[in-house]
Amino acid sequence: MSSLVVVESPTKAKTIKKILGKGFVVVSSMGHLKDLPKARLGVDVENGFAPEYITIRGKGPVLKKLKDAAKNADKIFIATDPDREGEAIAYHIARELKNNHELFRVLFFEITPDAVKEAIASPRTIDEKKVDAQQARRILDRLVGYKVSPLLWKTVRRGLSAGRVQTVALRMICEREKEVEDFVPKEYWDVLARLSKEGGSDFTAQLIEIAGKKPEIGSEPEAEKVVKKLLPAEFLVRTFQRGERKQKPYPPYTTSTLQQDASRRLNFSTKKTMMLAQQLFEGIELGKEGSVGLITYMRTDSTRCSPRALNEVRGFIKDSFGNEYLPRKPFVFKARKGAQEAHEAVRPTSAVRAPGSLKEHLSRDQFRLYELIWKRFVASQMSEIVFRTATCDISAGDCLFRAKASEMAFPGFSAVYKIKEAKENGGMNRSLPDLSPGERLDLMDLEKKQHFTQPPGRFTEASLVRELEAKGIGRPSTYAPTISTLLDRGYVTAERRTLFPTDLGKTVNSILIPRFPEVFAVGFTKEMEELLDRVESGETGWRDVLLQFYKPFGERLKEAVTESEKLKESIEELTDEICPQCGKPLVVKWGRYGKFLACKGYPDCRFTKPTEEETLDESCPECGGALAYKRGRYGRFIACSNYPECEYTRPIMTGVKCPKRGCDGEIVEKTSRKGKVFYSCSRYPDCDFATWYRPVAVRCPECGASIMVERHVKGGKRLDCLECKHKTRQ
Repeated sequence: MSSLVVVESPTKAKTIKKILGKGFVVVSSMGHLKDLPKARLGVDVENGFAPEYITIRGKGPVLKKLKDAAKNADKIFIATDPDREGEAIAYHIARELKNNHELFRVLFFEITPDAVKEAIASPRTIDEKKVDAQQARRILDRLVGYKVSPLLWKTVRRGLSAGRVQTVALRMICEREKEVEDFVPKEYWDVLARLSKEGGSDFTAQLIEIAGKKPEIGSEPEAEKVVKKLLPAEFLVRTFQRGERKQKPYPPYTTSTLQQDASRRLNFSTKKTMMLAQQLFEGIELGKEGSVGLITYMRTDSTRCSPRALNEVRGFIKDSFGNEYLPRKPFVFKARKGAQEAHEAVRPTSAVRAPGSLKEHLSRDQFRLYELIWKRFVASQMSEIVFRTATCDISAGDCLFRAKASEMAFPGFSAVYKIKEAKENGGMNRSLPDLSPGERLDLMDLEKKQHFTQPPGRFTEASLVRELEAKGIGRPSTYAPTISTLLDRGYVTAERRTLFPTDLGKTVNSILIPRFPEVFAVGFTKEMEELLDRVESGETGWRDVLLQFYKPFGERLKEAVTESEKLKESIEELTDEICPQCGKPLVVKWGRYGKFLACKGYPDCRFTKPTEEETLDESCPECGGALAYKRGRYGRFIACSNYPECEYTRPIMTGVKCPKRGCDGEIVEKTSRKGKVFYSCSRYPDCDFATWYRPVAVRCPECGASIMVERHVKGGKRLDCLECKHKTRQ
């Protein structure tokens, strides 16, 4: 007889089997085996919110394989992920395998030999309170999704969805967009003095007071008036002080901070970050060493690290950097309120396993994410950065200027984890000369600088995750799927990492928020998250949470359903155009591919047409009518405006010849199944050339390739060669 270990993924199963060896059979459940049915609500609201769990379609063979493996096992260890979802999966597996078996729950926070063997040696029982918390969340999300989404189908179109966290996130994005649109910039001016000590180099000081008050200079004439007033003034040192400033290292990553930093530093989406982190956690083949888990569990809100990990990293820092980079005691970082301290931070399973030693075994993106995690963890236990600072206040008549300087004296943790230069400097000058109170300074120049107040920044994936976490909305496991859903539904678009609500997203938001103000309020959603945490801790029951949610939700739902027809009419914008078939007015409606015009007489009259037709300066070769850009299931294309009488269509050509040797095709614009534009050869499938970036007929100056592709980068556009990776700024 052997022991059976059940995990969630085949990769993790392979890594753990290598560690445990003979006497253990390791099988994957491939995620959840049981869930609520897709075709119906699956929750008996009238009977205490009793859930109906069924075997997920396609998981029957997996369940049979688990049961067959269990027959030959004397012990069963369920080792699904150490979070609420993992506990719920473990609970459903246990119910299927419990007959006549010793059944244990084990938690792997990292997949290393020591951690796995230690977990097997000290098993526990399934945490039913954690299962209750997951079940409450699942039912809450099902109630919102299955009760509210049909309202959107009736009023906008089928295929749309609402979500308890998703809709609040959409609300935040829409409200931020409204702030940006309504923002009125205000002009203001700074006055800067370039000064010097006799015989010394010059430095810059900023005007901070006029007659004891903060300057309010709102126009160029006002700034010029101040400058003229200062030209004859005597600039005298009032105070001068040198000092030292220290910057502590950042804590190791949580799920949220990892997603934020990977977005800012690596340009990864939250979804991509979590996918790569999952791979690093479950195990990577390292040649003769076999499959090894490289990081700890990646869904966590804790910054805690085990004593073993701290001892190892401190030894590594001492050996690699020297004693001056090792603080006297390990840094301990304060956890955010409600953080699950049973988990550790996201860190490498071994600090000694430096990124360079793994590069040949990792994909480019796996390597970049591992390197980021490794650097952040090692830096979190290194010495502080030390800055030399200087501050000087300078009087000029009734005006006061201030000059600041900051210069790094000791790099500390930045030797591993780089910080931004602007933050590192912390002053307008690199250094200041020694100055004495009462000393006269030479005025070299006076400069006036125009500024405008800036609107609040639109959300990026990183800043949205930060805001969701700060407001207590969702959990580490929900951030990435929430953002992915908003993008997949077409409620939001991402342009150069910035999130913009679409017209569809704004429409959905305008329907849901006024009708469910409490349910989709930030405060109410935060309260629900706190109640779920209390279910997990045993302070309240899961049914109590559902009752507290469903009372206001149910009342609002009845009202919304009652007025759905009226609501549908209110969002159908009436136009001045008349239907050419029946003479009734045309209205703006929503379809799968955006807005379109339809006859108000539907369903008796089914006439439709696009809201805007961008015509080409070209006639249809078949009927002579005007050609126009149209949008269909597979994105944009060119068609005759006399459709359906004339059915002429063609793809959008770029005018760029296919670069593949021997191919006479032309590059055309296409759209992926997820709605993303890409470019491929018109001779597909005979030619497989494709790229996400718009090709241009520019020959590469480096290798002579026939085309380059256009990419949007910070500060403008860039041309990249697909052959030699040469980059040219436009």
